[in-house]
Amino acid sequence: MKQITFVHKTWVLLLGILAIYALPVQSQEKKDEFYNRYKDYREVLRDTADYVAPLETQVRRDSILDPVRVVTNKFGKNWFFFATGGLHTFRGDYSNWGKFNGTLSPEWSVGMGKWFTPGIGLKMEFIRSQSKGYTAYTKGGYYGYGDILNGSKGEYRKMKTGWWDISASAILNLSRLFLGYEGYYSPKRMNQFMLNAGIGGVHHLGYEHSHGSDNEWSGHLELQYSRFFNKKKRVSLDIKARGLFYQTNFDLEYGQNNYAAHKWDLNAGIHVGFTLYLDKARSNGWAHGRTQLYQRDYRERKILVVREREKMVDYGTMTFYVFYPNNYSGRDDAPQNATATVNAIDYLAGGIFTQKKYVDDKAVDTRMNKGLALEGLSIADLPTENADKNFDINYVPRGYEMLKDRPLSLSLNTDDMKAFRQKAGFYYAPIFDGLHAWQYRIDNATQRQQLLSSDNYMETASFGLNAHNGLDIIRRHMSVDEKDELVSFADVYAAMNSNEGYIAQFTDAATVERIKDILENGYITMIQAEGLATSQDNYTGANADQVGIQRNSALSQNRANTVISWLKGKKQLNEVASQIYLVNRMDNGISPVEDRSTRGLDAKLNRCTKIRIHYMLKSDK
Repeated sequence: MKQITFVHKTWVLLLGILAIYALPVQSQEKKDEFYNRYKDYREVLRDTADYVAPLETQVRRDSILDPVRVVTNKFGKNWFFFATGGLHTFRGDYSNWGKFNGTLSPEWSVGMGKWFTPGIGLKMEFIRSQSKGYTAYTKGGYYGYGDILNGSKGEYRKMKTGWWDISASAILNLSRLFLGYEGYYSPKRMNQFMLNAGIGGVHHLGYEHSHGSDNEWSGHLELQYSRFFNKKKRVSLDIKARGLFYQTNFDLEYGQNNYAAHKWDLNAGIHVGFTLYLDKARSNGWAHGRTQLYQRDYRERKILVVREREKMVDYGTMTFYVFYPNNYSGRDDAPQNATATVNAIDYLAGGIFTQKKYVDDKAVDTRMNKGLALEGLSIADLPTENADKNFDINYVPRGYEMLKDRPLSLSLNTDDMKAFRQKAGFYYAPIFDGLHAWQYRIDNATQRQQLLSSDNYMETASFGLNAHNGLDIIRRHMSVDEKDELVSFADVYAAMNSNEGYIAQFTDAATVERIKDILENGYITMIQAEGLATSQDNYTGANADQVGIQRNSALSQNRANTVISWLKGKKQLNEVASQIYLVNRMDNGISPVEDRSTRGLDAKLNRCTKIRIHYMLKSDK
């Protein structure tokens, strides 16, 4: 065998050392190769797939909501008070010897109770009444009175007894037991049926005799219908059909003198009343629970990653302003009926006057011919129309701050109103607040706020602030970042709908196409809305400054929310997450304006919402 020399050992050692150092170098080279290969790629999909069969299955139990299983509530919850009044007939041993109306008596009751679950409760009730009927006794009938009467069944007398009854009854809410608990503040189960059964004690009151009082047990059976009138279900109207059962001595017919008395006497009646539930939120005490099985398995997973080559992107911000009339934010412009939908954004883009008309044209004609005021006549909303259509009514200014030379308000002169009606078929109407006639649309909440001068109730000037050709004014007076793309409200409106019809005369076609490209091909990273109102407020009562701040702060916030709601409803932004939208107030929501006029440029510029849409768009580079 050949011996390993010192030289051989040295070479082996050197080769081992080189191998050890070569491993991390080779590993780093692979990392560098991977990075260089995929540095221009981005991950577009990562998914997992089952690689082998399940190795283990685990089952656990948990509690989740279930409307048909309910546990009890706390003692202080779900108490109620009730009262009823009605009429009953007494059915005793001789009730059919005389006329039926001789067995009728009124009664009333009060009580209170508690629901332990939505379907099971308990009540205590006090009843005060009397029972009238007939008796065959001419002697010894302690409740009999009056002359002896002759009937087909023999001689009898009238009978009556006064009494009161105290009882405890179990309540079964059949509607909830069979259909399930509807939940707090729910429009379901407005009509409910209940079955009550219980036991009580009755105390008889003597009538002109020396026999004294008589006490006995009573049985109670009742079917109740309750009607609730709102979702809170705090008050119900109740109709009850009930029977009170007594031992046969209720009419003092014990079976004396060889008579075999009936086993039971009965008061059967109909009652109407109400129930008042004492909790402000009486359902808060209910809890729901059931057992649910969850199954988990543990599998070996295989990761799938898909990458595509990254393209360069441009980051940008598009800014536009939406300007509003005085005291208007659109917060009350919800649809009033199916034929008169009023939308705040469509009103700003192409609305008419106040977007209201008189309901009765003949009444308007009569008052105009007599020279009388029109205040007090009924008015109704006109439906708004999308401004990207050719309007039939195109001979009056439409939309707020669209035209530079023609304001939105129309004349209330008789001749002008009649000329409009001949063309349009209706009389346009202002908004009356009891003292003034507003000639542009306002929020209901601000309708009775008095302005600084009577001229402010109409628009007498327009600067085209919502149109594309008004951007030069906005650039000079508003704070716009130099890097932002400034577009107009009309441009955005046309991009969201179409650049046709009425709105097309207030847009720039190239700008509209640019907006559409951003919305269709870009990625929206954030949408910021900042509302703004002027400092103008003429309230002079207590805490005037604070009241003015509250009013204008609310206007600024509502103006921003109106635009955001409109944007969220557009199909171009339906994939934008809600968290992307940020609503704030510009300059704390209030801008100081020294001008007493609400119609001047300074006032108009500060009644707005500023929208900034931040986006990423693939570069052509």
